[in-house]
Amino acid sequence: MGKWNGSNLYFQLLEKVKRLASWQRMGEHKLGIHERLNELVNDMGQVLSDYSILGVYRTVVSCFDEEGSLYILKGDRTIEFDGEFAADVLVEFLLDLIEDPVEIINSKLEVQAFERIEDHIKLIGFFKSEESEHYKAFEEAAEHFQPYIKFFATFDKGVAKKLSLKMNEVDFYEPFMDEPIAIPDKPYTEAEIVEFVKEHQRPTLRRLRPEDMFETWEDDLNGIHIVAFAERSDPDGYEFLEILKQVARDNTDNPDLSIVWIDPDDFPLLVAYWEKTFKIDLFKPQIGVVNVTDADSVWMEIPDDDDLPTAEELEDWIEDVLSGKINTEDDDNDDEEDEDDDNDDDNSDEEDNDDSDDDDE
Repeated sequence: MGKWNGSNLYFQLLEKVKRLASWQRMGEHKLGIHERLNELVNDMGQVLSDYSILGVYRTVVSCFDEEGSLYILKGDRTIEFDGEFAADVLVEFLLDLIEDPVEIINSKLEVQAFERIEDHIKLIGFFKSEESEHYKAFEEAAEHFQPYIKFFATFDKGVAKKLSLKMNEVDFYEPFMDEPIAIPDKPYTEAEIVEFVKEHQRPTLRRLRPEDMFETWEDDLNGIHIVAFAERSDPDGYEFLEILKQVARDNTDNPDLSIVWIDPDDFPLLVAYWEKTFKIDLFKPQIGVVNVTDADSVWMEIPDDDDLPTAEELEDWIEDVLSGKINTEDDDNDDEEDEDDDNDDDNSDEEDNDDSDDDDE
């Protein structure tokens, strides 16, 4: 998907769908979120109103418990939009959602395009035809994860050979990994595919994306995230990302490790907030551990852009985080000590002033 292009994305949407419906659960709290949601759907409604295809409904039905939530209905499915509340992000999300749940690959060029997708979870299966019961199970499984996880299939023997796929086999690709995992015990039922994906849904290295940023952030490990900031378009950021990939590949079997990579270019409006909250400079690569409850954080010391940490140094730092040797509570203690020092200094100044007053008398 390209960059936001105003109403063009809306009209792409018009070509694909006859009616959209969104449900907002209205409550007494989080009015700011409700206002943003209203602005978002009104923005879409102004463009789509002449086509009578946008239905916006407000409801307080008990099945939608989260206030400030946005739900999209597709057939008998209810999908919660867990991304940034921006019209361009929502429309791109909808465009992905209304596509077929499985994308078919038929040529070598399409294989190359498939291989270039590295920052998403993706699955691909080889089946006899679209009428195959095993393909239908795969397609039904894909609907559970659309549009967050990409499902692909091929019926072409040449494509299957290129990807080392056997008949009725499905390969699971973790983001940034060189080799896929073949789902065991083929052929599979829909439930077996869904269960496997859910068990492997938290990658070792994952990118924070506008379309699912809240879901990713809520999926923490023991209340913390290991967060890395790196601009892929920047030479130092690109180099740091490559080091992160190497660390992830070397530790992909560690269930306790999951690094969230954030490209500041994806979130220009949040850069100043992150810099203020975490007290870091996002013009250079950063990696730290963040407490998701209070946003306390500790960041690895990277003194010079020209002297980025090696993969080994990064692994050692991550091991210290996972073992608890480095943690955000230490940062709290440091802050308390700093406050105590400041108070001591203030008390010392007051005592000096008192002594001075006594001398004057």
